[in-house]
Amino acid sequence: MAKMGLDRHTLLVAAAELADASGLDSLTLAALAQKLNVRSPSLYNHVNGLPDLRAALTVYCLHLLVEKTRDAVIGKSGDDAILSLCDAYLQFARSRPGLYEAFYKVNTQEHEDLEAVKAELLNLFLRILEPYGLGEKETLHAIRGLRSFLHGFATLEQHGGFQMDLQVDESVHYVLRTFLKGMHAESAS
Repeated sequence: MAKMGLDRHTLLVAAAELADASGLDSLTLAALAQKLNVRSPSLYNHVNGLPDLRAALTVYCLHLLVEKTRDAVIGKSGDDAILSLCDAYLQFARSRPGLYEAFYKVNTQEHEDLEAVKAELLNLFLRILEPYGLGEKETLHAIRGLRSFLHGFATLEQHGGFQMDLQVDESVHYVLRTFLKGMHAESAS
């Protein structure tokens, strides 16, 4: 029987906190049970083992990421929307390092809600790129480029890949402005 007050959402919040504190690889059912002050078998009332927990954590991460990026672009369009989305994305990765790790390490796991939340993120990117009039295929290329750029910066920063005495955010905005110039040139042609 499930412990009073313990539900799947509470379990995911606690798992995300553990992952953020120590990294996704340190997240175990035993550590989660200890954090929640329950016995490990009690967790099976809410998840079907560690792979299911990690897949659910990926979905949870994506919901939060969509929420943060969507909030950042409300009332904005064009370059302002892209810059705001990218800043929010990178801030999310910085503030939730273990949870963000679930996004890229567990993204291929099967989960009933994963495709829907991935589609939400894709649709957000599609909407903010719509004003550029790039065409369907070109817009998808641009989304891949932006996602690769964001993920590259996020993971390199998480792993200490930027050691020069140069602000990472300055680099991010420099590369983004260059990317945007290319999109403007492409949409003008």
